[in-house]
Amino acid sequence: MTIREQAQYWFECSQSDLKAAENNFKSGNYDWCLFISHLALEKALKSIYVLLIQDTPPRTHDLVKLAQASDLDLSATLKKLYSTVNTFNIEARYSEYKSDFHKICTKDFAQNYLTQIKENLNG
Repeated sequence: MTIREQAQYWFECSQSDLKAAENNFKSGNYDWCLFISHLALEKALKSIYVLLIQDTPPRTHDLVKLAQASDLDLSATLKKLYSTVNTFNIEARYSEYKSDFHKICTKDFAQNYLTQIKENLNG
C-alpha cells in the first residue's frame, strides 16, 4: 500500500466513524457517540501522520501523542480538547468507568463535544 493509499484509508475510516457517531447521537446513544467521535479524530490524525511523516502511524489511541508525533503545533485549546476526548475512549470502553461516563453524557454534553470534533475534522 502506498503512502497516499494509507492516508486515504485512514481518512475514509475517519469519515465513516464520524457518520456512525452522528447516528449514535441521533439515536440517543451519547456515550457511544463520543467514543466513536474519538475514533474519528484518531483516524484523521493517523491520516495526517501518514501524509506528513510518510510512514505507518504509531499504534496509539492518544490524540495528543498522535498530533505531536505528526509534528503538529497544537494550540492550548486544541490540546485541551484532545486530552478531554482521549478520556471518552477509556471511559466508554471499561466497565469501571462506564457508569459514571454514561451519567455525564447528556444530549447537551455530547452535542457540545460532537460539534467541536466535527469542527476540528472539517476545519
